[in-house]
Amino acid sequence: MSEAKAVFDGMVGRFDADQADGMDAVFQFNMEEGASYYVTIDDGACALGEGEHDDPTVTLEMDLDTLKSVMTGELDGMAAFMQGKIRADGDIMLATKLTQIFPQ
Repeated sequence: MSEAKAVFDGMVGRFDADQADGMDAVFQFNMEEGASYYVTIDDGACALGEGEHDDPTVTLEMDLDTLKSVMTGELDGMAAFMQGKIRADGDIMLATKLTQIFPQ
């Protein structure tokens, strides 16, 4: 299993359905290392997919170290975005909820 896949599997394992109540969204993650994954949240359920989704709600591009740092709380996601470590397209406000939906 790739390191990126392990990070995404860990995120899905920490999914907090209460924080995603009423959410219907697709987070697309394009990693600079070349891997792409998407997380679909629908009706309190979370699923991980590999590759690119046809219609993501928000697309995030970053390297694996940045993703790990944001998801462990070592780096604030908004700070990473402002520093250019994360590029976002689509519903950027949704991206700010990542650490609430997938708490450490």
